[in-house]
Amino acid sequence: MRSKGKISSWNDEKGYGFITPFGNGRRIFVHIKAFRNRGRRPEIGQVVTYALARDPQGRPCATQAFLAGETPRRHTNANRTALSAIGASAFLLFVGTSVVLFKTPAAVIALYLFASAITFVVYKIDKAAARKGGRRTPERTLHLLSLAGGWPGALVAQQKLPHKSKKQPFRAVFWTTVIINCGAFVWTLTPSGAAALRSLVDSLV
Repeated sequence: MRSKGKISSWNDEKGYGFITPFGNGRRIFVHIKAFRNRGRRPEIGQVVTYALARDPQGRPCATQAFLAGETPRRHTNANRTALSAIGASAFLLFVGTSVVLFKTPAAVIALYLFASAITFVVYKIDKAAARKGGRRTPERTLHLLSLAGGWPGALVAQQKLPHKSKKQPFRAVFWTTVIINCGAFVWTLTPSGAAALRSLVDSLV
């Protein structure tokens, strides 16, 4: 039997909230994983239909939840994750190609791969901290990692985990770091940029 209510509280960072059933019954806990279609993020005041269940501790919770007015789109998240992976891979392939065609130091592609891997792990740790109410990674740190070349890993993490994929102020700064980083890389393909990059690499080596 399905019930209907309204989302009375929601913590988007932690991915859970409470539903107040119509008729002013006891509030029901709901986790983001309970929603069958995650193409839309829950918000306070939205009407939701759900089935009642109980968690391992025997407490009532919602499952098989749908936001009012939405139609199931099973592949939305999968498609977004695939597009993010394709976009990140295409850029890294471009960087790799520049090593052959434009004599870009191989250390550059290695830096992008390393920074992306580190950034993905940091996002994953921050996601876990958000769920458990632990110490969070400062957003400034996440942006600095993206600016340093870890944005391909951040892009994949945002959709695959998902994490930091709906917070618009964060997204605006994130895409700014992507534009700056890509612009800096394209500059290294110019004669002056290539000379400056080689000088920097030689000084580090």
